[in-house]
Amino acid sequence: MLELTEENIEIVLNDIRPYLQLDGGDVELSGILEGGIVEVRFKGSCKDCPLSPMTLRAGIERVLMQKIPEIKRIESVE
Repeated sequence: MLELTEENIEIVLNDIRPYLQLDGGDVELSGILEGGIVEVRFKGSCKDCPLSPMTLRAGIERVLMQKIPEIKRIESVE
């Protein structure tokens, strides 16, 4: 298990990115808020994709919370 740091979030996001990039999208860390809330920003085709909420919850959030248990929620920001 990893500690909740920007560096560790980036490590996990780097594992996820290739799947998003296959469809012309990407995700970047926007910030870490109090209470274990992580903000991410979708880029490329993920930004306007109608399936991005599902990608956020079933993909990104699930993987991040599994590897970094301190994370309580992932939120998408513009």
